[in-house]
Amino acid sequence: MIRKTKKEPKRHQKEKVAERIVKKLVDNGFKAFWVGGCVRNLLLNLPPEDIDIATDAKPEEIIKIFKKTVKVGMEFGVVIVFLNGIKTEVATFRSDGEYIDHRHPKQIHFSTPRDDANRRDFTINGLFYDPIKKEILDFVKGKEDLKTGIIRAIGNPLERIEEDALRIMRAVRFAVRFNFKIEPKTFKAIQENAEFLRNISADRIRIELLKMLQGPRPGDAIKILEESGILLVILPEVSAMKGVSQPPEFHPEGDVFEHTYLALNLLEKQTPTLTMATLLHDVGKPQTFKVSDRIRFDLHNRVGSDMARSICVRLNFPHKQLRWIVSLVERHMDFLNIQNMRKSKLKRFLSSETIYEDIELHRVDCLASHGDTFNVDFCYKKIKEFESEESLNPTPLINGDSLIKVGYKPGPIFSSILTKVRDAQLEGIIKSEDEALSFVLKNFPLNNSNVSKE
Repeated sequence: MIRKTKKEPKRHQKEKVAERIVKKLVDNGFKAFWVGGCVRNLLLNLPPEDIDIATDAKPEEIIKIFKKTVKVGMEFGVVIVFLNGIKTEVATFRSDGEYIDHRHPKQIHFSTPRDDANRRDFTINGLFYDPIKKEILDFVKGKEDLKTGIIRAIGNPLERIEEDALRIMRAVRFAVRFNFKIEPKTFKAIQENAEFLRNISADRIRIELLKMLQGPRPGDAIKILEESGILLVILPEVSAMKGVSQPPEFHPEGDVFEHTYLALNLLEKQTPTLTMATLLHDVGKPQTFKVSDRIRFDLHNRVGSDMARSICVRLNFPHKQLRWIVSLVERHMDFLNIQNMRKSKLKRFLSSETIYEDIELHRVDCLASHGDTFNVDFCYKKIKEFESEESLNPTPLINGDSLIKVGYKPGPIFSSILTKVRDAQLEGIIKSEDEALSFVLKNFPLNNSNVSKE
Protein backbone atom coordinates (compact mmCIF):
# COMPACT_ATOMS: atom_id res chain seq x y z
CA MET A 1 0.00 0.00 0.00
CA ILE A 2 1.36 3.40 -0.98
CA ARG A 3 0.86 5.98 1.73
CA LYS A 4 0.02 9.49 0.50
CA THR A 5 2.40 12.12 1.77
CA LYS A 6 1.00 15.38 3.06
CA LYS A 7 1.55 18.19 0.57
CA GLU A 8 4.03 20.74 1.77
CA PRO A 9 2.51 24.19 2.44
CA LYS A 10 3.14 26.74 -0.30
CA ARG A 11 4.91 29.06 2.13
CA HIS A 12 7.49 26.37 2.93
CA GLN A 13 8.01 25.72 -0.77
CA LYS A 14 8.61 29.43 -1.33
CA GLU A 15 11.12 29.57 1.51
CA LYS A 16 13.05 26.55 0.21
CA VAL A 17 13.15 27.94 -3.32
CA ALA A 18 14.25 31.37 -2.08
CA GLU A 19 16.99 29.74 -0.01
CA ARG A 20 18.19 27.77 -3.05
CA ILE A 21 18.31 30.94 -5.17
CA VAL A 22 20.42 32.71 -2.55
CA LYS A 23 22.75 29.72 -2.29
CA LYS A 24 23.22 29.56 -6.04
CA LEU A 25 24.03 33.26 -6.22
CA VAL A 26 26.51 32.91 -3.34
CA ASP A 27 28.09 29.84 -4.97
CA ASN A 28 28.67 31.99 -8.03
CA GLY A 29 30.55 34.58 -5.98
CA PHE A 30 27.76 37.07 -5.24
CA LYS A 31 26.09 38.39 -2.11
CA ALA A 32 22.38 37.70 -1.79
CA PHE A 33 19.75 38.18 0.94
CA TRP A 34 16.02 38.04 1.49
CA VAL A 35 14.72 41.57 1.87
CA GLY A 36 11.67 43.62 2.85
CA GLY A 37 8.31 42.40 4.07
CA CYS A 38 9.27 38.73 4.21
CA VAL A 39 12.04 39.52 6.71
CA ARG A 40 9.70 41.71 8.75
CA ASN A 41 7.14 38.90 8.92
CA LEU A 42 9.84 36.37 9.79
CA LEU A 43 10.82 38.42 12.84
CA LEU A 44 7.15 38.89 13.80
CA ASN A 45 6.55 35.11 13.54
CA LEU A 46 4.08 35.69 10.72
CA PRO A 47 3.83 33.78 7.44
CA PRO A 48 6.12 35.39 4.85
CA GLU A 49 4.51 36.93 1.82
CA ASP A 50 6.29 36.68 -1.53
CA ILE A 51 10.00 36.46 -0.79
CA ASP A 52 12.08 39.10 -2.54
CA ILE A 53 15.83 38.72 -2.94
CA ALA A 54 18.45 41.47 -3.23
CA THR A 55 21.92 40.79 -4.61
CA ASP A 56 25.04 42.46 -5.97
CA ALA A 57 24.70 40.37 -9.16
CA LYS A 58 23.72 42.48 -12.16
CA PRO A 59 20.56 41.56 -14.10
CA GLU A 60 22.52 40.02 -16.98
CA GLU A 61 24.51 37.93 -14.47
CA ILE A 62 21.31 36.71 -12.78
CA ILE A 63 19.97 35.65 -16.18
CA LYS A 64 23.12 33.64 -16.91
CA ILE A 65 22.97 31.79 -13.58
CA PHE A 66 19.34 30.62 -13.74
CA LYS A 67 17.72 28.65 -16.55
CA LYS A 68 14.29 30.28 -16.54
CA THR A 69 14.01 34.02 -15.97
CA VAL A 70 11.83 36.91 -17.12
CA LYS A 71 13.01 40.48 -17.51
CA VAL A 72 10.39 42.63 -15.79
CA GLY A 73 12.32 45.69 -14.74
CA MET A 74 15.80 45.55 -16.17
CA GLU A 75 16.08 49.33 -15.95
CA PHE A 76 15.56 48.97 -12.20
CA GLY A 77 17.69 45.84 -11.89
CA VAL A 78 14.75 43.45 -11.42
CA VAL A 79 14.54 39.90 -12.79
CA ILE A 80 11.94 37.19 -12.06
CA VAL A 81 13.52 33.78 -11.44
CA PHE A 82 11.38 30.64 -11.91
CA LEU A 83 12.42 27.60 -9.90
CA ASN A 84 10.23 24.55 -9.17
CA GLY A 85 7.25 26.42 -10.58
CA ILE A 86 7.65 29.29 -8.11
CA LYS A 87 8.53 32.78 -9.23
CA THR A 88 10.82 34.91 -7.08
CA GLU A 89 11.80 38.53 -7.66
CA VAL A 90 15.55 39.06 -7.64
CA ALA A 91 16.85 42.63 -7.74
CA THR A 92 20.30 44.18 -7.78
CA PHE A 93 21.26 46.37 -4.80
CA ARG A 94 20.63 49.95 -5.87
CA SER A 95 20.32 53.56 -4.83
CA ASP A 96 17.82 55.85 -6.55
CA GLY A 97 18.28 59.20 -8.17
CA GLU A 98 15.69 61.99 -8.32
CA TYR A 99 12.04 60.90 -8.52
CA ILE A 100 10.14 62.49 -11.41
CA ASP A 101 6.51 61.43 -10.87
CA HIS A 102 6.20 60.66 -7.15
CA ARG A 103 6.79 57.02 -8.00
CA HIS A 104 9.70 56.29 -10.37
CA PRO A 105 13.33 57.43 -10.03
CA LYS A 106 14.81 59.28 -13.00
CA GLN A 107 17.83 57.03 -12.77
CA ILE A 108 19.23 54.29 -10.53
CA HIS A 109 22.74 53.28 -9.51
CA PHE A 110 23.73 49.73 -8.67
CA SER A 111 25.08 49.95 -5.17
CA THR A 112 25.51 48.27 -1.76
CA PRO A 113 23.15 46.59 0.74
CA ARG A 114 23.32 49.68 2.97
CA ASP A 115 22.37 52.02 0.11
CA ASP A 116 19.61 49.63 -0.93
CA ALA A 117 18.17 49.63 2.60
CA ASN A 118 18.28 53.43 2.81
CA ARG A 119 16.13 53.87 -0.31
CA ARG A 120 13.24 51.82 1.10
CA ASP A 121 10.10 53.17 2.78
CA PHE A 122 10.01 52.21 6.47
CA THR A 123 12.61 50.80 8.83
CA ILE A 124 10.62 47.62 9.44
CA ASN A 125 10.72 46.96 5.68
CA GLY A 126 14.43 47.74 5.29
CA LEU A 127 15.83 44.56 6.83
CA PHE A 128 17.91 41.84 5.12
CA TYR A 129 18.12 38.16 6.04
CA ASP A 130 20.84 35.70 5.13
CA PRO A 131 19.04 32.31 4.96
CA ILE A 132 22.35 30.43 4.82
CA LYS A 133 24.01 32.01 7.85
CA LYS A 134 20.61 32.65 9.53
CA GLU A 135 21.61 36.25 10.19
CA ILE A 136 19.75 39.58 10.03
CA LEU A 137 21.40 42.61 8.47
CA ASP A 138 19.98 45.84 9.86
CA PHE A 139 21.29 49.16 8.53
CA VAL A 140 18.23 51.22 9.53
CA LYS A 141 17.41 50.09 13.10
CA GLY A 142 14.41 48.18 11.84
CA LYS A 143 14.71 45.44 14.48
CA GLU A 144 14.45 48.04 17.22
CA ASP A 145 11.28 49.54 15.69
CA LEU A 146 9.77 46.07 15.31
CA LYS A 147 10.35 45.42 19.01
CA THR A 148 8.85 48.75 20.11
CA GLY A 149 6.02 48.72 17.55
CA ILE A 150 6.92 51.79 15.52
CA ILE A 151 6.30 52.72 11.88
CA ARG A 152 9.18 55.05 11.02
CA ALA A 153 10.22 56.37 7.63
CA ILE A 154 13.81 55.63 6.71
CA GLY A 155 15.82 58.85 6.75
CA ASN A 156 13.87 62.02 5.97
CA PRO A 157 10.10 61.27 6.01
CA LEU A 158 9.32 64.05 3.52
CA GLU A 159 11.84 62.66 1.02
CA ARG A 160 10.34 59.17 1.31
CA ILE A 161 6.84 60.59 0.72
CA GLU A 162 7.96 62.72 -2.22
CA GLU A 163 9.47 59.60 -3.82
CA ASP A 164 6.18 57.72 -3.64
CA ALA A 165 3.16 59.42 -2.10
CA LEU A 166 1.34 56.10 -1.68
CA ARG A 167 3.69 55.53 1.27
CA ILE A 168 1.36 57.92 3.11
CA MET A 169 -1.37 55.27 3.00
CA ARG A 170 0.99 52.34 3.43
CA ALA A 171 2.16 53.78 6.76
CA VAL A 172 -1.43 53.72 8.02
CA ARG A 173 -2.03 50.19 6.73
CA PHE A 174 1.09 48.82 8.42
CA ALA A 175 0.26 50.64 11.66
CA VAL A 176 -3.19 49.06 11.82
CA ARG A 177 -2.13 45.65 10.55
CA PHE A 178 0.58 45.23 13.21
CA ASN A 179 -1.04 47.43 15.86
CA PHE A 180 1.98 49.77 15.75
CA LYS A 181 2.22 53.53 16.28
CA ILE A 182 3.38 55.88 13.53
CA GLU A 183 6.50 57.73 14.71
CA PRO A 184 5.69 61.46 15.33
CA LYS A 185 7.95 62.94 12.64
CA THR A 186 6.66 60.45 10.09
CA PHE A 187 3.05 61.19 11.10
CA LYS A 188 3.63 64.94 10.88
CA ALA A 189 5.07 64.55 7.37
CA ILE A 190 1.96 62.54 6.41
CA GLN A 191 -0.40 65.19 7.79
CA GLU A 192 1.43 68.03 6.07
CA ASN A 193 1.70 66.28 2.71
CA ALA A 194 -1.50 64.23 2.34
CA GLU A 195 -2.28 66.34 -0.73
CA PHE A 196 0.53 64.49 -2.56
CA LEU A 197 -1.93 61.62 -2.92
CA ARG A 198 -3.62 63.63 -5.69
CA ASN A 199 -0.62 62.64 -7.83
CA ILE A 200 -1.36 58.93 -7.34
CA SER A 201 -3.54 56.96 -9.76
CA ALA A 202 -7.06 55.95 -8.73
CA ASP A 203 -6.16 52.28 -9.16
CA ARG A 204 -3.29 52.45 -6.67
CA ILE A 205 -5.45 54.38 -4.16
CA ARG A 206 -8.26 51.81 -4.50
CA ILE A 207 -5.93 48.84 -4.06
CA GLU A 208 -4.32 50.33 -0.95
CA LEU A 209 -7.70 51.32 0.51
CA LEU A 210 -9.11 47.82 -0.01
CA LYS A 211 -6.06 46.28 1.67
CA MET A 212 -6.90 48.35 4.75
CA LEU A 213 -10.60 47.55 4.62
CA GLN A 214 -9.87 43.83 4.31
CA GLY A 215 -7.26 43.80 7.04
CA PRO A 216 -7.58 43.73 10.84
CA ARG A 217 -9.61 46.55 12.43
CA PRO A 218 -10.63 48.37 9.22
CA GLY A 219 -12.51 50.92 11.31
CA ASP A 220 -9.26 51.87 13.05
CA ALA A 221 -7.66 52.40 9.65
CA ILE A 222 -10.43 54.83 8.66
CA LYS A 223 -9.98 56.73 11.93
CA ILE A 224 -6.25 57.16 11.33
CA LEU A 225 -6.93 58.20 7.74
CA GLU A 226 -9.24 60.89 9.12
CA GLU A 227 -6.81 62.04 11.86
CA SER A 228 -3.97 62.30 9.35
CA GLY A 229 -5.96 64.30 6.79
CA ILE A 230 -5.73 61.51 4.20
CA LEU A 231 -9.47 60.81 4.20
CA LEU A 232 -10.28 64.41 3.26
CA VAL A 233 -8.12 63.96 0.15
CA ILE A 234 -9.20 60.50 -1.04
CA LEU A 235 -12.77 60.27 0.35
CA PRO A 236 -14.05 63.71 1.38
CA GLU A 237 -17.60 62.30 1.39
CA VAL A 238 -16.65 59.94 4.24
CA SER A 239 -14.75 62.65 6.09
CA ALA A 240 -17.97 64.72 5.98
CA MET A 241 -19.67 62.15 8.27
CA LYS A 242 -17.57 63.40 11.19
CA GLY A 243 -19.71 65.45 13.57
CA VAL A 244 -23.04 64.62 11.91
CA SER A 245 -25.34 63.90 14.86
CA GLN A 246 -27.82 61.01 14.93
CA PRO A 247 -30.98 60.45 17.02
CA PRO A 248 -29.64 59.06 20.33
CA GLU A 249 -32.64 56.77 20.82
CA PHE A 250 -31.52 54.78 17.77
CA HIS A 251 -27.81 55.63 17.71
CA PRO A 252 -26.40 55.83 21.24
CA GLU A 253 -22.91 55.27 19.79
CA GLY A 254 -22.59 58.85 18.50
CA ASP A 255 -22.19 60.54 15.13
CA VAL A 256 -22.30 58.96 11.67
CA PHE A 257 -18.53 58.60 11.48
CA GLU A 258 -18.34 56.80 14.85
CA HIS A 259 -21.14 54.47 13.75
CA THR A 260 -19.29 53.62 10.52
CA TYR A 261 -16.05 53.02 12.42
CA LEU A 262 -17.78 50.55 14.75
CA ALA A 263 -19.60 48.78 11.90
CA LEU A 264 -16.36 48.21 9.98
CA ASN A 265 -14.65 46.69 13.00
CA LEU A 266 -17.58 44.32 13.56
CA LEU A 267 -17.44 42.71 10.10
CA GLU A 268 -16.93 38.95 10.17
CA LYS A 269 -16.64 38.69 6.40
CA GLN A 270 -14.38 40.96 4.36
CA THR A 271 -14.85 41.25 0.62
CA PRO A 272 -14.09 44.33 -1.49
CA THR A 273 -17.82 44.92 -2.02
CA LEU A 274 -18.99 44.35 1.55
CA THR A 275 -16.25 46.39 3.22
CA MET A 276 -16.63 49.28 0.78
CA ALA A 277 -20.43 49.22 1.14
CA THR A 278 -20.08 49.23 4.93
CA LEU A 279 -17.82 52.26 4.67
CA LEU A 280 -20.32 54.03 2.41
CA HIS A 281 -23.71 52.78 3.67
CA ASP A 282 -24.46 56.07 5.47
CA VAL A 283 -22.49 58.38 3.17
CA GLY A 284 -25.79 60.07 2.20
CA LYS A 285 -26.59 61.16 5.76
CA PRO A 286 -24.66 64.46 5.79
CA GLN A 287 -26.60 65.63 2.73
CA THR A 288 -30.01 64.50 4.04
CA PHE A 289 -29.66 65.64 7.67
CA LYS A 290 -32.67 67.53 8.99
CA VAL A 291 -34.41 68.11 12.32
CA SER A 292 -38.19 67.88 12.57
CA ASP A 293 -39.78 65.85 15.35
CA ARG A 294 -36.28 64.37 15.69
CA ILE A 295 -33.10 64.10 13.63
CA ARG A 296 -33.97 62.46 10.32
CA PHE A 297 -32.14 61.35 7.17
CA ASP A 298 -34.97 60.81 4.70
CA LEU A 299 -33.99 58.73 1.66
CA HIS A 300 -30.33 58.76 2.72
CA ASN A 301 -29.93 55.29 1.21
CA ARG A 302 -31.00 56.59 -2.23
CA VAL A 303 -28.76 59.64 -2.01
CA GLY A 304 -25.99 57.43 -0.63
CA SER A 305 -26.24 54.91 -3.46
CA ASP A 306 -25.80 57.71 -6.01
CA MET A 307 -22.80 59.00 -4.07
CA ALA A 308 -21.38 55.48 -3.79
CA ARG A 309 -21.64 55.12 -7.56
CA SER A 310 -19.71 58.37 -8.09
CA ILE A 311 -17.04 57.34 -5.59
CA CYS A 312 -16.61 53.90 -7.15
CA VAL A 313 -16.35 55.43 -10.62
CA ARG A 314 -13.74 57.87 -9.33
CA LEU A 315 -11.72 55.04 -7.80
CA ASN A 316 -12.06 52.96 -10.96
CA PHE A 317 -13.80 49.96 -9.36
CA PRO A 318 -14.57 47.06 -11.71
CA HIS A 319 -18.15 47.28 -12.98
CA LYS A 320 -19.48 44.24 -11.08
CA GLN A 321 -18.01 45.41 -7.79
CA LEU A 322 -19.43 48.91 -8.40
CA ARG A 323 -22.89 47.45 -9.08
CA TRP A 324 -22.80 45.34 -5.90
CA ILE A 325 -21.60 48.22 -3.70
CA VAL A 326 -24.31 50.56 -5.01
CA SER A 327 -26.97 47.87 -4.48
CA LEU A 328 -25.81 47.15 -0.92
CA VAL A 329 -25.92 50.85 0.00
CA GLU A 330 -29.37 51.34 -1.55
CA ARG A 331 -30.91 48.18 -0.02
CA HIS A 332 -29.57 48.53 3.52
CA MET A 333 -32.71 50.33 4.76
CA ASP A 334 -35.10 47.72 3.28
CA PHE A 335 -34.64 45.61 6.42
CA LEU A 336 -36.83 48.05 8.38
CA ASN A 337 -39.98 46.62 6.77
CA ILE A 338 -38.78 43.14 5.93
CA GLN A 339 -41.09 41.32 8.34
CA ASN A 340 -44.12 43.04 6.82
CA MET A 341 -43.25 42.28 3.19
CA ARG A 342 -45.62 40.20 1.10
CA LYS A 343 -44.26 36.75 0.41
CA SER A 344 -43.49 37.60 -3.24
CA LYS A 345 -41.61 40.78 -2.35
CA LEU A 346 -39.69 39.01 0.42
CA LYS A 347 -38.68 36.24 -1.96
CA ARG A 348 -37.47 38.79 -4.51
CA PHE A 349 -35.42 40.52 -1.82
CA LEU A 350 -33.92 37.32 -0.41
CA SER A 351 -33.09 35.92 -3.85
CA SER A 352 -30.77 38.82 -4.72
CA GLU A 353 -27.21 37.83 -5.63
CA THR A 354 -25.99 40.18 -2.89
CA ILE A 355 -28.27 38.89 -0.13
CA TYR A 356 -25.64 37.38 2.19
CA GLU A 357 -23.62 40.58 2.06
CA ASP A 358 -26.87 42.55 2.56
CA ILE A 359 -27.52 40.54 5.72
CA GLU A 360 -23.96 40.98 7.04
CA LEU A 361 -24.10 44.72 6.42
CA HIS A 362 -27.43 44.87 8.25
CA ARG A 363 -25.99 42.86 11.14
CA VAL A 364 -23.05 45.22 11.74
CA ASP A 365 -25.30 48.24 11.12
CA CYS A 366 -27.50 47.07 14.00
CA LEU A 367 -24.68 46.04 16.33
CA ALA A 368 -23.00 49.41 15.80
CA SER A 369 -26.18 51.21 16.91
CA HIS A 370 -29.21 49.84 18.81
CA GLY A 371 -27.86 46.26 18.92
CA ASP A 372 -31.07 44.46 17.86
CA THR A 373 -30.36 41.84 15.16
CA PHE A 374 -33.73 40.04 15.08
CA ASN A 375 -34.08 40.71 11.32
CA VAL A 376 -30.85 38.81 10.66
CA ASP A 377 -32.27 35.66 12.24
CA PHE A 378 -35.57 36.25 10.43
CA CYS A 379 -33.82 36.38 7.02
CA TYR A 380 -31.85 33.18 7.54
CA LYS A 381 -34.98 31.44 8.84
CA LYS A 382 -37.02 32.52 5.81
CA ILE A 383 -34.32 31.54 3.32
CA LYS A 384 -34.20 28.07 4.85
CA GLU A 385 -37.98 27.86 4.97
CA PHE A 386 -38.48 28.90 1.35
CA GLU A 387 -35.75 26.58 0.10
CA SER A 388 -37.31 23.62 1.94
CA GLU A 389 -40.77 24.31 0.50
CA GLU A 390 -39.68 25.19 -3.04
CA SER A 391 -36.97 27.14 -4.79
CA LEU A 392 -36.41 30.63 -3.41
CA ASN A 393 -36.00 31.87 -6.97
CA PRO A 394 -37.90 29.43 -9.23
CA THR A 395 -37.76 29.53 -13.01
CA PRO A 396 -40.56 31.80 -14.34
CA LEU A 397 -43.60 29.82 -15.46
CA ILE A 398 -44.14 31.86 -18.66
CA ASN A 399 -42.41 34.51 -20.75
CA GLY A 400 -43.20 36.91 -23.58
CA ASP A 401 -43.28 34.12 -26.16
CA SER A 402 -45.91 32.33 -24.07
CA LEU A 403 -48.14 35.41 -24.20
CA ILE A 404 -47.72 35.80 -27.98
CA LYS A 405 -48.70 32.18 -28.53
CA VAL A 406 -52.07 32.67 -26.81
CA GLY A 407 -52.77 35.82 -28.83
CA TYR A 408 -51.39 38.81 -26.93
CA LYS A 409 -49.84 41.69 -28.87
CA PRO A 410 -46.28 42.59 -27.75
CA GLY A 411 -46.06 45.91 -25.95
CA PRO A 412 -45.58 47.65 -22.58
CA ILE A 413 -48.39 45.56 -21.07
CA PHE A 414 -46.13 42.49 -21.19
CA SER A 415 -44.06 43.87 -18.32
CA SER A 416 -47.15 44.34 -16.12
CA ILE A 417 -48.50 40.90 -17.00
CA LEU A 418 -45.25 39.05 -16.33
CA THR A 419 -44.68 40.93 -13.04
CA LYS A 420 -48.17 39.97 -11.82
CA VAL A 421 -47.62 36.37 -12.85
CA ARG A 422 -44.25 36.28 -11.12
CA ASP A 423 -45.76 37.66 -7.92
CA ALA A 424 -48.50 35.05 -8.01
CA GLN A 425 -45.92 32.32 -8.57
CA LEU A 426 -43.79 33.51 -5.65
CA GLU A 427 -46.90 33.75 -3.45
CA GLY A 428 -47.68 30.11 -4.30
CA ILE A 429 -51.01 31.01 -5.95
CA ILE A 430 -50.01 29.41 -9.28
CA LYS A 431 -47.60 26.53 -9.79
CA SER A 432 -47.72 25.52 -13.47
CA GLU A 433 -47.66 27.03 -16.95
CA ASP A 434 -51.35 26.23 -17.49
CA GLU A 435 -52.28 27.90 -14.20
CA ALA A 436 -50.16 30.91 -15.17
CA LEU A 437 -51.91 31.32 -18.55
CA SER A 438 -55.33 30.93 -16.95
CA PHE A 439 -54.30 33.61 -14.43
CA VAL A 440 -53.32 35.93 -17.29
CA LEU A 441 -56.53 35.42 -19.29
CA LYS A 442 -58.59 36.09 -16.17
CA ASN A 443 -56.75 39.21 -15.06
CA PHE A 444 -55.83 40.60 -18.49
CA PRO A 445 -58.69 39.59 -20.82
CA LEU A 446 -57.95 39.56 -24.52
CA ASN A 447 -59.52 42.56 -26.29
CA ASN A 448 -59.03 44.66 -29.40
CA SER A 449 -56.19 46.67 -27.87
CA ASN A 450 -54.02 43.76 -26.82
CA VAL A 451 -54.88 41.04 -29.33
CA SER A 452 -52.21 40.18 -31.87
CA LYS A 453 -53.42 40.52 -35.46
CA GLU A 454 -50.98 37.97 -36.83
